[in-house]
Amino acid sequence: MSFSQTELDALRSAYASGVTEVRYDGKVTRYDDGAALLARIRVIEGEIARAASGSASKSVSLAAFRRD
Repeated sequence: MSFSQTELDALRSAYASGVTEVRYDGKVTRYDDGAALLARIRVIEGEIARAASGSASKSVSLAAFRRD
């Protein structure tokens, strides 16, 4: 999966602000809590770092569901 720096920046900004709703590139994503948001940040940071170093890795997906 491909991640962008724009997405990572938006996630970091939301986390730093204490909010769990992230908007970027016309998309809105809501996370259950700060821990879920931080987990997503870590996944993307790892993928971007691996892409920059040229090493291959397994794909990891993170999903959360909430019943309203």
